[in-house]
Amino acid sequence: MRLAYRLAYFSGGFLLGIALLLFILNGKKTSCAYGPESRTLKNLRLKERAFSKNTLNVLRENKMDTSAISILLKDGDVLFSESNTALDSCKQYVIEGEILEKILKIRVENCENKATIIDASVFQE
Repeated sequence: MRLAYRLAYFSGGFLLGIALLLFILNGKKTSCAYGPESRTLKNLRLKERAFSKNTLNVLRENKMDTSAISILLKDGDVLFSESNTALDSCKQYVIEGEILEKILKIRVENCENKATIIDASVFQE
């Protein structure tokens, strides 16, 4: 079989496979959270959240609400160097990101059923 025919058969099968995958996965909420940062943020997003009074005060002083935390848990960066992941019960993660042209940094206590935002600080860029 000539090379042109092989390429034509391969391309046809490849395009058919891609079309089939797009048809099957269309409309599904699939994600690929393979990296440690993505898995950590997804784990925190799926849990019930609680906020300390200090966190709520910091957010209120900077004219933010709890939706800023939701945005941060979607688009933020986990600072593993500042996090305490060696704890047995509830690991603590530090997450930082830009919200409303300010840098928001939170410390989250990740327990089995609940994620508690225990501390927050806001910096100007």
